[in-house]
Amino acid sequence: MKKIPVEEAVGSVLCHDITQIIPGKVKDRAFKKGHIITEEDVPVLLSLGKDHIYVWEKKEGYLHENEAAHRLANLAGGKGLSFSEVKEGKINFIADFDGLLKIDTKTLLELNSLGEIILATRHNNYPVKKGQKVAGTRVIPLVIEEEKIIKAEKIAAGKDIVKVIPFKKFKAGMVNTGNEIYYGRIKDRFGPVVERKLAEYECEIIDQKIVPDDSEKIAGSIEELIFKGAEMIICTGGMSVDPDDVTPSGIKKAGGEIVSYGAPVLPGAMFLLAYKEGIPILGLPGCVMYSKTTIFDLVLPRVLAEDEITQKDIAAYGHGGLCVECESCKYPACSFGKGW
Repeated sequence: MKKIPVEEAVGSVLCHDITQIIPGKVKDRAFKKGHIITEEDVPVLLSLGKDHIYVWEKKEGYLHENEAAHRLANLAGGKGLSFSEVKEGKINFIADFDGLLKIDTKTLLELNSLGEIILATRHNNYPVKKGQKVAGTRVIPLVIEEEKIIKAEKIAAGKDIVKVIPFKKFKAGMVNTGNEIYYGRIKDRFGPVVERKLAEYECEIIDQKIVPDDSEKIAGSIEELIFKGAEMIICTGGMSVDPDDVTPSGIKKAGGEIVSYGAPVLPGAMFLLAYKEGIPILGLPGCVMYSKTTIFDLVLPRVLAEDEITQKDIAAYGHGGLCVECESCKYPACSFGKGW
């Protein structure tokens, strides 16, 4: 770069963005890369603390921050993403649709360990909305050795470090268990809660079965709902370790292969996850009825993105799995379920 006094820079072309900061009011670009300096710009630049302007002189083996940012976005961004324009050397990744954000955290760490390169993201498995910013990348210096970007490209080769998987609009079947509901002693309060949470993802309940605490009847209801076309089964009630809570037994009898019975999440410790020929079966504990946010909110987006969940995935929720039950719930914009 060539250093030119601002007073002598009229007619020169800026090689980088210049930021204006007014405390408490604005932090934005005052002058864009490529802007041709005019007489009127000189006092403004001086007020921004710019006594000199740097003119970019192309040198073999080096990249300007904007060019480097474009290459970083291309190497890191997978499906379901669009990119913002380069602003102050940074490019943002924008979700193309509602979906599940997936981050290759191992490769992300390797990339950020190179030095002079940054890729900042939202948490892995974060449910995002269309148009939301999910990541941003840039290089630290104004000019970077191209070799460092080449190393980054080799690290990321064949990998989607950041991507968004669209949610599928599942047809769900619900099995409400419990003698107290079956015999009409109390009203079902689980159904409306589950229906509301599914509606947030444009999913529907095609049928709801209310059965007593009988593992054979629970199994039969699950099988009937699958026969009717349910792509996901949600069982409520009977999930504790009491002898008369037989929902887990019913799920097993229906052919469900248990991934995990119990989860290191509060609220949600007695959660059960199983699969029957690829169809997810969720056993929801009572906390889903009365707590604003639970294990169900963590797992549901992953199920709807057809992200097959393992026992290790469930175990990993322990770090960040404690909901502090804020008076005003801000989930998913909080730490719950985001420790990994």
